[in-house]
Amino acid sequence: MARPDAVNILIVDDVPEKLLALSALLEGPGVHIVTASNGREALRKLLTQEFAVILLDVQMPDMDGFETAALIRQRKQTAGTPIIFVTGYGDELHQAQGYSLGAVDFIQTPVLPDVLKTKVGVFVELFRMREQIKRQAEERITLAREQALRAAAEEATRRSEFLAAASTALTASLDLDETVRGLLRVVVPQLADLAAVTLAGEPAQPWRSVLGWAGANGIVQTAVADARTGPFDELRQIQDRVLATGEPELVEGLDVANPFSSLPDNAGQLYRALVLPLLARGRTLGALTLAQWTSCRGIGPPDRAVAEDLADRAAIALDNARLYRDIRDADRRKDEFLAMLSHELRNPLAPIRSSVEILRRLGGEAPDMRWARDVITRQLHHMTRLIDDLLDVSRITRGTIKLQPVPTDLGAVVARAIETVRPMIEAREHHLSVRLPEGPVPVIGDPTRLEQVAANLFNNAAKYTPTGGRIDISLRTEKGDAVLSCKDTGVGIPEEMLEQIFQPFTQVNRTLDRSEGGLGIGLTLVKRLVEMQGGSVCALSDGPGKGSEFIVRMRLTDRGVWVDEKRPVHQAAENGASDQQAPAGKSRTHRRILVVDDNVDGAQSLAMLLRTVGHEVQVHHDGLRALEAARTFRPDVVLLDIGLPGLNGFEVAERLRGQSGGGELLLVAITGYGQASDVRRAQEAGFDHHFIKPIDPDVLQDLLSRPTRNAECAMHGTPTRSASEG
Repeated sequence: MARPDAVNILIVDDVPEKLLALSALLEGPGVHIVTASNGREALRKLLTQEFAVILLDVQMPDMDGFETAALIRQRKQTAGTPIIFVTGYGDELHQAQGYSLGAVDFIQTPVLPDVLKTKVGVFVELFRMREQIKRQAEERITLAREQALRAAAEEATRRSEFLAAASTALTASLDLDETVRGLLRVVVPQLADLAAVTLAGEPAQPWRSVLGWAGANGIVQTAVADARTGPFDELRQIQDRVLATGEPELVEGLDVANPFSSLPDNAGQLYRALVLPLLARGRTLGALTLAQWTSCRGIGPPDRAVAEDLADRAAIALDNARLYRDIRDADRRKDEFLAMLSHELRNPLAPIRSSVEILRRLGGEAPDMRWARDVITRQLHHMTRLIDDLLDVSRITRGTIKLQPVPTDLGAVVARAIETVRPMIEAREHHLSVRLPEGPVPVIGDPTRLEQVAANLFNNAAKYTPTGGRIDISLRTEKGDAVLSCKDTGVGIPEEMLEQIFQPFTQVNRTLDRSEGGLGIGLTLVKRLVEMQGGSVCALSDGPGKGSEFIVRMRLTDRGVWVDEKRPVHQAAENGASDQQAPAGKSRTHRRILVVDDNVDGAQSLAMLLRTVGHEVQVHHDGLRALEAARTFRPDVVLLDIGLPGLNGFEVAERLRGQSGGGELLLVAITGYGQASDVRRAQEAGFDHHFIKPIDPDVLQDLLSRPTRNAECAMHGTPTRSASEG
């Protein structure tokens, strides 16, 4: 068997004895002899094997040696294979014909062994040398290919790492300015000596770019260039074209002025700049400029591909930052609107509440008078709840609502909520069934918010159940959970609305002929507040007209600390008033009270209400007059609005505290501003209490019956829901 590295020699002759003799003569180490008895057989072997030399007889039947040689030379793969004619015919004519066919030699028989071996050996060595050169060339090609692949892989890795780092930098902040600076820190100096981000603004906005370059300490420095400072008129024209067309531009041979002293000395000789559009959602948000000081640093296809990829990522990041800024601005405007809306809506509620209380205390007991009073009271509570719910949804959405979870008896909470909604249920003549456990149902939750959840569910059932319908409320324990169910025979819920019903501003059957009022946010509050306290809520219904059931689940607890159940919990939590009554003999029934409110009806009605119970009251409608009155009237209590003309309530409170005897005043804010920031500012300004309009007259009278300003009455972060809900 031939060795894998053996060199092949082909011997072609029709005489077997000659084939045997030549094979024996040439056989040796590293040589593999292949024989063929005619030209056709030789041609077949040449199709599958490569030979160092061919020994070819001239005189053969059917196809002689010359014909065979001619066919060998016609084939591209064998055209260069050496052919030695071995024959007994040695005349010059035969030799000439052989050489014309590309023979390298012409040997006559009988053959001299040494001569033949020497000549064949030369061609064998030449073949070996060619094969070695070929292998070396292939190895070099393979090596070069591997090196190229390795370099490409390393470049791809470098690009991936660069783009990954760029993505991290671009997504580190949603602040637009910080995103721009992060982009500049990414591209300098990796892709450019000087980079600029030019954002497309509104037509009325001035042109400006943010530049970035590497300072002497290697830290990327930034500066803002506007139309006055350049940065570079020629470059600005290119940037403007890119902003207008959305197409990239590459320019060379720039010579621009240096507007910033902190730029390098050669910064006035920008040689090359690539300006790429920042495209997102089909819009050109701006342009990214990558500039270089010298011609030594080129922008080849790989660098440009990286730059274009980076520009795409940067555009998305900048678009996200711009969207976030717009959403944040819109959210801020919404919060400002809600704060102003709540203030403006609560202002008219305050005199209505005071006037109703005056009618109750001074009016007659005629049935029509009582009915009118009760209607106004119910609608006043309804309006107050709508305003509070609207603000609560906003707080939950922003994540600013604060819960105060404590061990709570859910049964007591549900009982209070039922009493809150009972007037509405009785007005609609609903049949109410209540099943509560005899013992406590302990859960961890905010009592005020849990009562709000239950009241909203019961109110919802009463609102959407026709007159004479049935409402079943039950509370039970089940597998470690407290389960509150509110089931009604009302309008029902379509199957496709069972999940949507908890979305904000969603109502079933919101039509002109079947309007039940409300904003469609009560159930949203229920779901959000329950989930914030670790519970869950779901809605069940067999369809329109078949009633509905809402089920709230909360985990039971084995902690046995209970809140005071003698009165509504949220009166104490909401208003910061102490449960303790004034010591015997020290209670002051009649107070000198200064009422300050720019709402004339609100101030006058509150003053009239206070006078009916024996208080001495002065009324003023702006801060400056209130300060003057405080010096002469010397009140014990100041009921002060926040939104006053001239000096606002915070400023008035601070000045009152600075007056002689101001430290003894009981300062009470009664205002339509109920944001958490308003409560905090009230505390900082020196208020003892913060109440939201309309204040419950009983709560106010309870506060006024206690000792003037003591540690027990001091406000500590008073929550902002209305005291009237008590």
